[in-house]
Amino acid sequence: MSKEKIQVFDLRSALELLKNVPGQLIETDEPVDPHAQLSGVYRYIGAGGTVMRPTRIGPAMIFNSIKGHEDARIVIGLLASRARVGLLLDARPEKLGHLLNEAVKNPILPVVIKGKPKCQEVVHYADEPGFDIRKLVPAPTNTEEDAGPYITMGMCYASDTETGESDVTIHRLCLQSKDELSMFFTPGARHLGVFREKAEKLGKPLPISISIGVDPAIEVASCFEPPTTPIGFDELSIAGAIRNRAVELTPCLTINEKAIANAEYVIEGELLPGNYVREDQNTNTGKAMPEFPGYTGEAARKVPLIKVKAVTHRFNPIMQTIIGPSEEHVNLAGIPTEASILQMVERAMPGKLVNVYAHTSGGGKYMAVLQFRKLRHSDEGRQRQAALLAFAAFSELKHVILVDEDVDPFDSNDVMWALNTRYQGDIDTVFIPGVRCHPLDPTQNPAYNPLLRDKGMTCKVIFDCTVPYHLKEQFQRSKFMEVDPRRFAPDLFK
Repeated sequence: MSKEKIQVFDLRSALELLKNVPGQLIETDEPVDPHAQLSGVYRYIGAGGTVMRPTRIGPAMIFNSIKGHEDARIVIGLLASRARVGLLLDARPEKLGHLLNEAVKNPILPVVIKGKPKCQEVVHYADEPGFDIRKLVPAPTNTEEDAGPYITMGMCYASDTETGESDVTIHRLCLQSKDELSMFFTPGARHLGVFREKAEKLGKPLPISISIGVDPAIEVASCFEPPTTPIGFDELSIAGAIRNRAVELTPCLTINEKAIANAEYVIEGELLPGNYVREDQNTNTGKAMPEFPGYTGEAARKVPLIKVKAVTHRFNPIMQTIIGPSEEHVNLAGIPTEASILQMVERAMPGKLVNVYAHTSGGGKYMAVLQFRKLRHSDEGRQRQAALLAFAAFSELKHVILVDEDVDPFDSNDVMWALNTRYQGDIDTVFIPGVRCHPLDPTQNPAYNPLLRDKGMTCKVIFDCTVPYHLKEQFQRSKFMEVDPRRFAPDLFK
């Protein structure tokens, strides 16, 4: 008799599912220091992404013995494989962008539950003697240069002080003192930044909850950005659509806000108006933490401060973390990017865009490969229009590579084959200079390119590796006999 399929609705059910799939999850009882050592270990096990080589795509990993935190465990790499994301979201890896696109179009709003939630099984109030968030939450540092311990997978939930509309996003959160966190905002890129600025202009604190260790569907959905999800669109409703089940929230104990009811940890606090700190005030390294392009980001000179009111958690809580430049970031940022591009292009030219891959080398943000279908002579040129729409769908996109429908966008060798056999640099390259992009790219700086007016501006590029429609017959790939290989090598196709 086959085992009943495990339904994922929180972190623990996600881990239970992976335990039943060979090669997707490993555990260790070896004591590990969360300061740099834990990330140093996982770099070899399964980080991937833009992490310094050697690295690889491997299993997620649970550390059961954390130095300084007897009752806690840490899981890393939960989403650091596209195949694993497919398992956790119950979709084929190459169809994840399509899954999220459908979820955006059919949202299911979160609900507030009654009674005591799992996330509040243990409660620590900030005004209690001995309270210290640094001892309660085993936040790691990625490297020895980091500004401090970082919460990298905190679902930050807050509401507009005027409209009451709520949103969830992921931010880098640095533990600054026993009851303070700093919160970094990428300029103009997050809804919570708008909420915070509005509250600050009114001189009001902004209540905020930070839920750590949740359903992976929530983590992926939280990474959508405008214009796909405009201000006032609660991304928790996308997670609800993915699961066909509303995300459950619970009222916080010390602030007027809600948190994810089955989270492993919840931090309750307020973003204080006019309160800022230097991000590396405790270490003076000048560095923040490793970011998705593969470089360590500069410590911000001025970041908003969260005053912590309480920390709640489940019994024997599991901390979840990621390595900034890992494949996990690629999937978190990239799959919503793919969905956003699919949605934008499909509206303009239905049926032309077959698939999209937000490439690993761009951290899920800088590069997208668009697989485009030309059916008639009048489709010529529409592929470049699709690329322009992709830039509009996701403003942080820097490079678009266009390929035909016979090229696998998820296979970099196949994409490079198209670049080498279906591309001429002088006629198939489109430059779009002086466009706003993302400040974490070290080339997007006037010091690198004097033609740029400001940090975070760039020259966006389209690489058109599609065959001109009138030449399609001359670019046919070699055709092999169609056979069922399972008959000859059954162990490879289980």
